[in-house]
Amino acid sequence: MKYSFMTFSCPNLTLDSVLELAKRVGYDGVEPRVSANHAHGLEFNTPQEIRREARTKFESSGIAPACVATSCRYADPANNQKMIDDTLLAIDLAADIGSNRIRVFGGKIGEGLSREEAIDLVAESLLTIADHAQNKSVVVCMETHDAWCDPKNVSTIMDKVNHPAIAVNWDIMHPVRTENATIDESFEILEPWIKHLHIHDASKETGKLAPIGTGFIDHRRAMELLMTTDFDGYMSGEWINWEDPFDVHLPRELKTLKDYEDELK
Repeated sequence: MKYSFMTFSCPNLTLDSVLELAKRVGYDGVEPRVSANHAHGLEFNTPQEIRREARTKFESSGIAPACVATSCRYADPANNQKMIDDTLLAIDLAADIGSNRIRVFGGKIGEGLSREEAIDLVAESLLTIADHAQNKSVVVCMETHDAWCDPKNVSTIMDKVNHPAIAVNWDIMHPVRTENATIDESFEILEPWIKHLHIHDASKETGKLAPIGTGFIDHRRAMELLMTTDFDGYMSGEWINWEDPFDVHLPRELKTLKDYEDELK
């Protein structure tokens, strides 16, 4: 397995410091979050010179740009075209810094749209950007999130799109928490398209972040299922406004994951 973390763990660190932290703790990759005022300096309008420097820094550090996490979303006609335009920019950014994944959302369903109309709109939007992504060797991964936590709805979109550059970012928490879909059920439905994972655990009572293995999300089972496939993406921790990343949550969460992996092997 390969492990990364989103820069929400350390939003105030420069890219150099993020890479240094990832290397010290033992992660394989980092997931830059864009459009969130993080200090890593990688955004849609980042100049080419800075992009080239960033790519060199990733390569020389041995830490991969596991995915570029965006806020792009498509289910609302009011901002759909802007989101498509931003996705094209995100694909270019990912390709320039050496990443082959971006994360997108389905998004809140626009006012007056039925679920079926929203499915069609999201599928059409993804198809609009699919060829550009493929030409840049980038896979666009739609997350199980917001109005799209039900894995059946996401699989319906994937079937409609049917393009190798469009895939799924399986956030393993959201289907369990909001749709009562078990890890096994979600995996069975989404497995053909899973190219990236977001991981985090939470207390069932409070909903607040909790160390992996102490909450209600079965990361060990998710890993066990992934190991039956040729999954080559990252299990990427999304920990927002949480504990000290240097000496607390980043090393602790990675140790738990690696312990699971050792047990399963």
